[in-house]
Amino acid sequence: MSRGLNFLGGLVCIGLLLYAWYAQSVLGLEPCPLCIFQRIGIALLGVLFLLAAVQNPRRWGARVYGVLLLLAALGTIGVAARHVWIQSQPPGTVASCGASLGYMVQIFPVGTVIRKVLTGSGECAKVTWRLLGLTMPAWVLIAAACLGILAMLANFPARRAARRT
Repeated sequence: MSRGLNFLGGLVCIGLLLYAWYAQSVLGLEPCPLCIFQRIGIALLGVLFLLAAVQNPRRWGARVYGVLLLLAALGTIGVAARHVWIQSQPPGTVASCGASLGYMVQIFPVGTVIRKVLTGSGECAKVTWRLLGLTMPAWVLIAAACLGILAMLANFPARRAARRT
């Protein structure tokens, strides 16, 4: 059962990344730096889910995958929550657009890039897509939370009832 759930998690992540590619390539929605960080989080979740499905570990190995998946899900939730918060701020209260992520990676150390991206900028505050009233970062937040729950169900199975004596 855990192999199937991990495989399902991997497929969901692939689907999310394919939609992100579609939104960028076909719909013309350019991702901001926070969107890119969310994609990295979903990609990491996908790789971990697929590795867990292929290896199908038992006991402590499954728990290790569970912890790694949960950490990746929580990190993605954190970035998505920050993005939702930035988008909910009144117009004009978020700093103006900054340098592109590619430029920042070339110029600054990794720690500085992460700090600047998580601070957010004007481009991260723009809402250009909604589904059922929720923005894309809100949907990523929901998806990452669901994937975290799936990771726990797949890799931290409930203890079975006491054996018959």
